[in-house]
This record gives sequence, C-alpha cells and structure tokens, in this order.
Amino acid sequence: MELERLTYLGVLLFIFIGSAWLEIALRTRVLRRWKRLLLSLAIPFTLFVIWDIWAIMTGHWSIDPERTVGIKMGGVIPIEELIFFIVVPLASILSLEAVRSVRGWPLGDEKPVGDEEPVEQAP
Repeated sequence: MELERLTYLGVLLFIFIGSAWLEIALRTRVLRRWKRLLLSLAIPFTLFVIWDIWAIMTGHWSIDPERTVGIKMGGVIPIEELIFFIVVPLASILSLEAVRSVRGWPLGDEKPVGDEEPVEQAP
C-alpha cells in the first residue's frame, strides 16, 4: 500500500493523539463516561453521515481516492470519513472537558451543593 493512501488516516491519528492525552493528564473522564460520550456522538454522527452521503452522491464534494485506503461504506462514503465523524467531535469534547477541568467551570451536570449523601458516623 502506498503511503499516500494513509494520508487521511494519518491526519485523524494526529488529531486523536493531539487530544487523547488530555484524558490521562487532566483526568477529564470523558472515556469513563462512555454512555454519555456515545449519546453525544450519536446524533451528529448520524446527521453527518446522511449529509456526507448526499453531498458525495450529488457531486457537491468528493474525497480524493488516492488519499484513502479504498474501503467505502455502501460504496459511497470512505471509512476515513466515518472515523472523522467520531474522532473530531471526541477531540472537541476532550478539549472542552480539559478547559473545564483546568478552569473549574461547571457545565450544569454537577450535583447541586448540599445534595451529597449523608455520611453515617460510627457510634
């Protein structure tokens, strides 16, 4: 396989590595909250896939076959494009959570102060 065919995957790997370290270094806990992550990715993924298929099939845009590995979903959308729709939003979420972690910004999903479970004291 020619290295040119790995261009798109290489860019995606670079994006992933560029943000994945935030999960470890800043303990963003994005990957630990996998249900939340899947819900966050599912809607945009679905919409972007539909839009991309439409755009490719109508000739609105195309993806250079020389820069992809050649595997296409339904013979239309390159596998790299599907990976893109996961990696880029994941990188965005990791970045947001990293900034939130460093700055101490709440996003509204935290328990309200005073809602902590009472701690039982030993007699």
